[in-house]
Amino acid sequence: MEGNLGTTNIMLGIIAAVSVFEALIVIGLGIAGFLVYRRVMAIVTDLEARHVAPAMVRVNAILDDVKGVTAKVKEETERVDAAIRTTMDRVDDTAERVRWNVKAKTSRVVGFVRGLRVALEGLLTTHHSQEPRTQHP
Repeated sequence: MEGNLGTTNIMLGIIAAVSVFEALIVIGLGIAGFLVYRRVMAIVTDLEARHVAPAMVRVNAILDDVKGVTAKVKEETERVDAAIRTTMDRVDDTAERVRWNVKAKTSRVVGFVRGLRVALEGLLTTHHSQEPRTQHP
């Protein structure tokens, strides 16, 4: 039975050594991963400081300009809208006055023409009725 235990002890020793070796590899990979992470973060921070921050400053300046232009366009649009509404109200008022003035002035002419027509019809009717009628045999 001693031969079997010796082999088992050797196998257990090999498994323990491999486990320690694996643990050292995992710790090494963890440290290497942390070092790579630190380097990548340093590069990202540097890249952000050199490129992204100035670009963000320019983008924010452009957005501020766009905001100002948008506000100005909105003000001008409201001003033009008010001017158009006022002009349309004035045109409607003027059209109503013109319509009323034309109606007032033409009603006299229409009345005169109608009176003249009635007078002419009356004369023609009276003139025709006064003619002697001839009887045909």
